[in-house]
Amino acid sequence: MKTNNYSGFHKLSVSQRAAEVAEFANLTGEELRLITEPGALHNDVADKVIENVIGTYQLPMGVAMNFIINGKEVLVPMVVEEASIIAAASNAAKMARPGGGFTTSYTGNIMIAQIQTIGISNPYFAKQVILHHKDEILSIANEKDPVLVGITGGAKDVEVRIVESLIGPMVVVHLLVDTGDAMGANAVNTMAEAVAPFIEKITGGTVKLRILSNLAAYRLARATATFTKEAIGGEDVVDGVIAAYAFAEADPFRAATSNKGIMNGIDPLIVATGNDWRGIEAACHAYCSYKGKYTSMTRWEKNANGDLTGSIELPALCGLVGGGTKILPAAKVGVKILGVQTAAELAQVIAAVGLAQNFAAMRALATDGIQKGHMKLHARNIATVAGATGEMLDKVVAAMVAEKNISVERAKELLSTL
Repeated sequence: MKTNNYSGFHKLSVSQRAAEVAEFANLTGEELRLITEPGALHNDVADKVIENVIGTYQLPMGVAMNFIINGKEVLVPMVVEEASIIAAASNAAKMARPGGGFTTSYTGNIMIAQIQTIGISNPYFAKQVILHHKDEILSIANEKDPVLVGITGGAKDVEVRIVESLIGPMVVVHLLVDTGDAMGANAVNTMAEAVAPFIEKITGGTVKLRILSNLAAYRLARATATFTKEAIGGEDVVDGVIAAYAFAEADPFRAATSNKGIMNGIDPLIVATGNDWRGIEAACHAYCSYKGKYTSMTRWEKNANGDLTGSIELPALCGLVGGGTKILPAAKVGVKILGVQTAAELAQVIAAVGLAQNFAAMRALATDGIQKGHMKLHARNIATVAGATGEMLDKVVAAMVAEKNISVERAKELLSTL
């Protein structure tokens, strides 16, 4: 059986690591080239992705190891510029293995399209009128995307909210749309446009905005994991993680940084698969606050055995149909490395990675502090900037870390003396 429980992966050369990943994910030679050769994204492809293209820009792609998700060994591709993120995720996943890895679930691919209606003097009456006509609204919406409906997607339900605002009460209609394996922005926006005239007709109001909401409260991915106290350093570490979590749960200033650390793992996976990292950032942070208080995205507790248990719930805006996932060559390879076939599978990996990333940060804060491991990796970056390579790179890094003096100037001095 294939396993990503790999000891010393970071010690291999870049080409050796790529070869190991290619074997695990059954990559072809052409697919391997797309992620190992600079300039694999040609200008003619880039020119069709965004406007005013002048060239391309490359970031490092790595893989997080050791993940078991719902009993399956998973390699997680990550595209990111910051040191320590991939190492932290891999280490957290390794510590989760004795407890069985990560267990995940998903509520479904439901996106919300909002139709803002103003100028209604009797908004609560209008709300009921709209709900009386739910079937007609759904029919109008679904006429716009028969293909989506044919694969069991499409508009499924209607909600109506009265929103008090600076310009008076707004009647806001929510179309709940199953977007299938697409992220779904285009589909829900098109449906919102289609139903707007009918809503104006039955309410007498004026429709203004017709657009999706990134607060995808019905598109939730969940993950849990048990970290045995033996695997993570004892019950004192368990208590330390819970204390760190309690701080994030209570204080929005701490929660912002804790949640940013979660997105440290999620965003690189989103980028690696060609998805919209701005959208999922907005979704996750909004979800942490829309019930009235900005708080932690995760929950950490101690079970009866004294082990640490973690859980996360987040809106996982992602897709495998359309957008960068199908256009960007390296994103296609990223999806293949991950081994997912549906948006639901991708969403659940996102949740597992977020939980792992948070555990890594919480454990570091509860033990040696976040800087110990991070600064060693930071020192490698600094030494590289100073021109160190090969064995000299390791010597310069070791010296700077020992001295606790990490700077380009010190790295250059060490290069001239070692």
